[in-house]
Amino acid sequence: MQSHGPWRILSSQEVYRDPWMDLRVDQVIRPDGAPGTYSTVRLKPGICVIAMGKQGEVYLTREFHYAVGRETIEGVSGGIEPSEEPLESAKRELREEIGILAKTWKDLGYVDPFTSAIESPTRLYLATDLEFVPPENEGTEQIERVCVSFEEALEMIEKGMITHAPTCVCLLKIRLQ
Repeated sequence: MQSHGPWRILSSQEVYRDPWMDLRVDQVIRPDGAPGTYSTVRLKPGICVIAMGKQGEVYLTREFHYAVGRETIEGVSGGIEPSEEPLESAKRELREEIGILAKTWKDLGYVDPFTSAIESPTRLYLATDLEFVPPENEGTEQIERVCVSFEEALEMIEKGMITHAPTCVCLLKIRLQ
């Protein structure tokens, strides 16, 4: 039996895995002493980047996202490949998705977008001193680069136009600097 905070794990079984996620079902003893199960989804760790230009403008993405069934506006986001460091992934995704190279990078920490049943740590970055190159989208990506003022991006959070949690946290952390 393995302790997991106030929970005790009796057994654990992986029931699904692909390159982006896995699903595990644990047989547990709950904090109240009763037996039960707890299912956890683990997503590939990711990054979220806000690229900011010299005039304070920010570069975001607009893309249809299959899981939510609609277009979203968000920072550049993607998965960290097993062979990459988070900053390498951030640089790669920024170049591939919206064709931006940045000379200066600031690590803004990480966020856990979900905490009850999904593990999905996301490293946050601010990229500045920008250079523009052609994007290199993957076959599943149809991404539009969106440029708005920093203040407009904050208003978009308030109005519910930006709902991607890592983007919201990243923009708010930038605001608090």
